[in-house]
Amino acid sequence: MSRAEDHRSHSCHVQSAMASTTSSQPQQINVADLDLQQLSDVRRQLEEELNHLTNSFAQLKQAQAKFKSCIENVGEVKPQNKGTTILVPLTNSLYVPGHLSDAENVIVDVGTGYYVKKSRVQATKYYDTKVEYIRTNLDTLQETIQKKQENMSYLINVMQAKLQQSQTQPTKV
Repeated sequence: MSRAEDHRSHSCHVQSAMASTTSSQPQQINVADLDLQQLSDVRRQLEEELNHLTNSFAQLKQAQAKFKSCIENVGEVKPQNKGTTILVPLTNSLYVPGHLSDAENVIVDVGTGYYVKKSRVQATKYYDTKVEYIRTNLDTLQETIQKKQENMSYLINVMQAKLQQSQTQPTKV
């Protein structure tokens, strides 16, 4: 069995950008049935999707690290630290000196410019929930990236087989 025939026997399908815009579901196509130009287009689309997913994964990892850092920061607010001098962040790079006056509560950034006063326990629980939510999204995203990488590998194998097949066929005169 030739490599091209071997690839046709697999049932790998990828979603095509060439799918009809009138249908609500992406069209499933067998990549072994496509010509080299179409395979190249699908490969380009897969590369773009992989780049986007990989960037999203990195951004989620950064957000998760930020929330883990917040958990550590909340852990540093203790009753024995009341009255000590601390640096209060105004921006990511600008801090001003301040005094810790309430060691039981913290101000939590809940997004879009809103801040909420929470107890240390509530704040830690809030950030733990955020970290766990991101972790589940990271797991799902990792699975998606892995599937796209498998599709890319299969697609490259099909392209190589078609190239090899076209080189071994006699030229028609």
